[in-house]
Amino acid sequence: MDSQDASTSKVTVEYHDPHDVYKLLAPGLIPQLPLHNLHWQSHAGPLRSIPTLHVDLVRGGDGPVAPASTTPALRRSDSTARDDGFQAQSVGGRTTSLETVGSSAATTGSAAGPQRRHQIPGLRQSPYLKILLVRCDDNDSYKATVRSEVREWIKDHAPSPSSSKKARVQERHDAFEWLVIHVVLPNTTAATQPRTTSVKTESAASEGKTSRWRTGSTPLLEKFQSDFNSSAKGAVDHVAQIRIGINDVPYDLLPRVVPAVPTGYMETEQDAQRAWEDLLNRLKDLILVSFDRRVSQYEDDIKEKESQRALPGWNFCTFFILKEGLARGFESVGLVDDALVGYDELSVGLDSFVAEQNTGGNLDRQGGGLLQYTKSLKQTIDALALDSSSTDDETVDLQSDSLHKESADEIPINAARRPYRDMILANDVSAFDFRCYLFSRQIALLLRLANAQSTREELLAQLKEQQDSILYGVAPRVPAQQKKPEEKENLAKLAEICHRALEFIPQISHVMRQELLTAYAEEQQPERAANTLRDDVINNVISSFGFSVAQQILAQTSTKALPIPSSTISFTSDDEQKASIPEPKTMMHPARESSLHTKSAQQEHQPPPSPGVFPGPGQHTITHQGDSYEAYLAKNGLEELATKRGDLYMFSRSILTNFGKLRGWSAGWDEAPIMHELGMLEMVDIDLNDDDGDTTEKQGKPARDSRELPLAGINNKLLRTAADNSTDFYRLYEILTDKAQRHFNVAGLDQSVQGAMSDQAVLKYHLQEYRAATSFFCLTTPFFGESGWSWLELSMLVMYTNCLKHLKSKEFVRVALKLLTKACATQKDHEKPGTLAGSVSDGSIRAGISAVVNDAVGNVSELALALPGDAKVPLDSFIADVCLESMPVYHDDRDSATMSIRLRSLLPSEATFDSVTLQLVTDNVAHTEVIFRVAEQTSIVPGPNVITLHCASIIPGLFRVGRLCLQSSRLSLSSEYDASSSKQSAHRFRSVLLHRPASALQVGLSASRHMTLNKTNHLELTVHSGNNSVKSCEVRIRPATGGLRMLMNEAVCIDQPDSFAKPPEAGVFRLGALPRDSPTVIRFPYTIEQDVAEIVAKLDITYNTDKDGPFATSETSKIPISLAVGVNVQDIFKHSVMYSRFSVSTGSTQPLRLYDSELLDSDIFEATRSGLASSTLDIFPDQPTTLVYKVRRKSTGEHVGKGASRTLHLKLCYNRLNLEIEELLRHAIMEALAQTPLTQYQRLVESVIMEHMHSYLDHRQSERASLLGEVSTDFLASIPWQDKLIGLGSDPAKSEDPAVAIPRFFREWLQTHQTLPLPSSNILPVSSILIPVEVPSLSVVHTIDLRLSPMPDLISKKTTGEPPVVIIGQVAPAILRLKSTRRWCDPTKAPRRDQVFSYEVTAPLELWTLGGRRRGHFVVPQASNPMSDEETSIPIVMIPQREGWIPLPTVEIRELDTNDEPLSTSSPAFEVDSHNIGETVHVVGGRESVTVSLDASGQGGGPLILEGPRVGRTSSQVVA
Repeated sequence: MDSQDASTSKVTVEYHDPHDVYKLLAPGLIPQLPLHNLHWQSHAGPLRSIPTLHVDLVRGGDGPVAPASTTPALRRSDSTARDDGFQAQSVGGRTTSLETVGSSAATTGSAAGPQRRHQIPGLRQSPYLKILLVRCDDNDSYKATVRSEVREWIKDHAPSPSSSKKARVQERHDAFEWLVIHVVLPNTTAATQPRTTSVKTESAASEGKTSRWRTGSTPLLEKFQSDFNSSAKGAVDHVAQIRIGINDVPYDLLPRVVPAVPTGYMETEQDAQRAWEDLLNRLKDLILVSFDRRVSQYEDDIKEKESQRALPGWNFCTFFILKEGLARGFESVGLVDDALVGYDELSVGLDSFVAEQNTGGNLDRQGGGLLQYTKSLKQTIDALALDSSSTDDETVDLQSDSLHKESADEIPINAARRPYRDMILANDVSAFDFRCYLFSRQIALLLRLANAQSTREELLAQLKEQQDSILYGVAPRVPAQQKKPEEKENLAKLAEICHRALEFIPQISHVMRQELLTAYAEEQQPERAANTLRDDVINNVISSFGFSVAQQILAQTSTKALPIPSSTISFTSDDEQKASIPEPKTMMHPARESSLHTKSAQQEHQPPPSPGVFPGPGQHTITHQGDSYEAYLAKNGLEELATKRGDLYMFSRSILTNFGKLRGWSAGWDEAPIMHELGMLEMVDIDLNDDDGDTTEKQGKPARDSRELPLAGINNKLLRTAADNSTDFYRLYEILTDKAQRHFNVAGLDQSVQGAMSDQAVLKYHLQEYRAATSFFCLTTPFFGESGWSWLELSMLVMYTNCLKHLKSKEFVRVALKLLTKACATQKDHEKPGTLAGSVSDGSIRAGISAVVNDAVGNVSELALALPGDAKVPLDSFIADVCLESMPVYHDDRDSATMSIRLRSLLPSEATFDSVTLQLVTDNVAHTEVIFRVAEQTSIVPGPNVITLHCASIIPGLFRVGRLCLQSSRLSLSSEYDASSSKQSAHRFRSVLLHRPASALQVGLSASRHMTLNKTNHLELTVHSGNNSVKSCEVRIRPATGGLRMLMNEAVCIDQPDSFAKPPEAGVFRLGALPRDSPTVIRFPYTIEQDVAEIVAKLDITYNTDKDGPFATSETSKIPISLAVGVNVQDIFKHSVMYSRFSVSTGSTQPLRLYDSELLDSDIFEATRSGLASSTLDIFPDQPTTLVYKVRRKSTGEHVGKGASRTLHLKLCYNRLNLEIEELLRHAIMEALAQTPLTQYQRLVESVIMEHMHSYLDHRQSERASLLGEVSTDFLASIPWQDKLIGLGSDPAKSEDPAVAIPRFFREWLQTHQTLPLPSSNILPVSSILIPVEVPSLSVVHTIDLRLSPMPDLISKKTTGEPPVVIIGQVAPAILRLKSTRRWCDPTKAPRRDQVFSYEVTAPLELWTLGGRRRGHFVVPQASNPMSDEETSIPIVMIPQREGWIPLPTVEIRELDTNDEPLSTSSPAFEVDSHNIGETVHVVGGRESVTVSLDASGQGGGPLILEGPRVGRTSSQVVA
């Protein structure tokens, strides 16, 4: 079981002191109390821990009552006061309680004689332990008198085992243990004795065997133990010994005679400490043994009584007293949780018993029931009613003694208020008293569990008085205890108290009323006036009781740990003088300071508190010393406690409000301009007990005069004062609301905080305190609007606006505008179909709302002029049902369009707006905008309106409505429409497809068709005037690709050099007049930092025409700049000719059509095409074409100029095949469309077709068209015209919708043009690219030629031209010719010295054996004439080693440095042309024929004979 934070448990321990030694024992015993860390094993649960057990030491009947047993009247210390709610009531201050009376009776009864046991165990009070304090100085006195006295005392007080069964049962209810404490004084024989014999023996052994003192007799402690302890196994030790130090005994009480025979034993400090610890442990064990016996007996009795519930004669009151005895037993030892469970079970049992009694249960069988009503309560009502009837015309003096006597008891829930237990025992108790007693006991236990301040101070005061009554000696053995830190309170338990109170007060009020109705039901009905007076008194008594209970609980749960912000209530000095609500110190809680702060006269005219005074939820503006604010929030139950206390304050306020309604005092809501829902009938209160059913008079019956209502029965001073006059009523209402709000603020209940603040705002408005009301309205109004309380927000805005109007505040315009907004929104909501208000006619709705709006704001235009600054209001607040009336209509004589919108005004009167703007936006990345507007003033009347807007900036694309704005002076009504927002569904907006007619000005940006790789590329801007006579035109180009730089200051206008009105600037071209239907092309260079496939640029065009202006358009151009062709070159050097082979491939997946190619000459070299060139070549991605050119050096003499170029240029004329196919289809479709009435949609259709062809015309279709020579149009049938033409709208001048006519035309065209022939000539202008081709510079080109010398043909050749035939082993002489030239060397890079080269003839050993000069050096001199050649011949001898076709040996040439070492260059600066690559020599064996013979006739098989005649020799024979 979890231990409580602070235990207020207390058990009675009775001590008997016949030798008057308690005053010597108390200085050492009292400071060591209370007992700590007790553990009791429950019979039906886990181990229970009792951290602290307080002991009430009561003197027995053999002497006067000890001072420690007195129970002083305790009061709460002033140091614990804290402003939290009404001043806390000191419920701990006791007068007389049943427990104290019982304890005193038990004490005094023992002095007069044997105490008579009560027959009901739950009513008895008895000690848990009886202690006998014995003084025995020596063994002789023990034998003579002490032993017999102790035996006699045990016989009188210890339970007798020979008693009857009934007596034993009663004794177990009051089970107790006994203990004999031997108090040893100094200077006595007992003080010189050891405690036990073992200690004595050890002491003698330490002195040596030759001690001359005799060992003496048995110590007194062992004599006590042997005489009075039981010898049974596990028996409890009932004897303890405490020795008093010589400094702890007053001098006059100190024995004068010292024992003549010393024993040599000395008591040490450790021995004394162990003796005290042993005594405290003995006290714990004996008390728990007694408690365990009592609990066992109580539980057995309760089970027995519970089993007899159905038997006749069973009485609930008797069962209650018995079970309460067990709960009080738990409470006495600190098991408060178990005690609370017992009382909760009794509460449930009481509810069941009362319900059974109310349903007509057999009371005789149950041994009697509860009283039908509380007699004292009825007598009080009668007395108060009689007194009120006799003093109706007299003034009530609030300071009279009679009223103080009536309200003397401000603590309605108190167990000691009435003899509840005696009433319960006598079956003379009503349900009201029964429930009050049960609730008081539950609250007392919960306060103990919560470690409340009141219960803690009671116990501390008792302990202090016990310690003060101690008679200290010369030197106290135990120093004064230091002050312990204040223990924390359990806030969760305090919250539970408040929660139970909130349930108890309505329940007990209902019980009171039912009992009084039952009491007066049997009487004859008196006069109507007397009956009314009595009903008023009954209401006063019940309300006052509930109010007092709430204030009592608030006082008892007040704690420092609850960080309540300071109050912001302020009262003027005049109001304070008139108010008669007493200060808190004159009320029920004397220890608390006032929370009703007042302000001086200088503070009266200060502005109201700023909105920051009340922080939001979770942001409490609290300042504490000591613990941090985070530590306060970390307390368990803080928010719950704040919530429940706030609910108690609101409950108290509801009681106060009912008093005010009876007297005609309203809190403001009844008089507030609440706008009830239109069409709804107002509800009327009907009395269900009224038989005549006439509610006409009651409906308009005014409130009664406060002087007619009696104050009798209002026992609470605070409530009585507030009910006396309206000023005090409003003051108390505001105080309670403020306190509830501050508690809700700590709890983080935002809605409750806002509700309390709105109540204060309405109250201040009702009291015409407009400045204070304004500050509250400013905070609360937005909250209710955000929470969906539209009607409440509208009502509060009306009051807020009136406050600002009275104060003449600058905020009036802003708040009035907000009121107008909310009124229009409310009207729009109630016009929705399906709502209750929607069934009412529109006229009644508009009439009901317009009356409030017109009075609040008047005309919207005047309100806009009065605004101090620009104000933006959502369009939906004033305008509803916005939709597009018509799609754009294009003008024939100018590049502009008009469009109409329809809207419905919710404003109560006509409004004039300076401008109306409709913004169309796209959802793409570019986020293009088009504005339709009305520049002149536009009047909007209530109801439907149609507005026509104009636009001179037509940008093609699919748009949606992005923003609609109506501007009136400083007031802007605008609404943003997001594509993903749900608002768009509320407005019937369609997509708008804008396009530029065929006659409109057109601008395009493309890459130049002619480019050179080693030069800057260009872009071409084309401006086509269309059907416009342009006066001026300005084109702004903005790069949209990173790293793109346009050199527009270098622009050139092609064919029209005078078109520029001003010189080109960065990003801007300014053109002059342009005639109709004339194109203008401007070319300018550009650079790009990184390689990209395409660049993006945005064009903004503004121009003026002879018709009107200015006009504008915009276009985003995506320009492909990647190379369409890829070229690779391979050079093959010969002695006088270089062959260049160019491999031309496509730069993309699309085929390429090559029209022409040419390799342009340079200053030094000339080129000629090898082979025949076709007119047109189609190059496919997987099949590149090859172009071969022969390059020769020009015969320009020996020397060439320094500026002569060696670079050739390859020019390719080409077009992409897909572009030509697209142009073929576009031209055919546009030509057919021009013959129809849909001519103005040419550009729109062209953009759709080109977009579709870019996506669906892949390389497979292009290759197929190239091979077949025709283009199929099947893929164009899949164009989704319905999606592409959405938002196009209809042309008023044409009967057929263009969105229908265009797809129909296209279907007809596809049926007649299934294929189109693809011409071999170019359709688009030919594109060209000039690629520089650099001729490599080689210092030397070596030509190698190895030729066999002429030899006689030993073997005849079949044909001439065959490779020579050589016999194996035949010496074949050969000549190696080395020829070198410098004609391919660049003179600027030619070496400045002679070059030395080495040659080496190599061949595999298994093929050739070489002889002669196989390796050597040769020199190429520095020649001034590049056309000169050097030639060297070297003889070589070669002997073949294998038959077959053997390749000739290879010759390797290397360049040597000055040290005749090979140069280590990775790429040599010379080229070698070997004429013998691939040449072979036919090597034969030299025999004309071969004969193989195998003779098997000889011995052993015979020899193998091979014969083969050699060429030019006789035959030979070889025997193997």
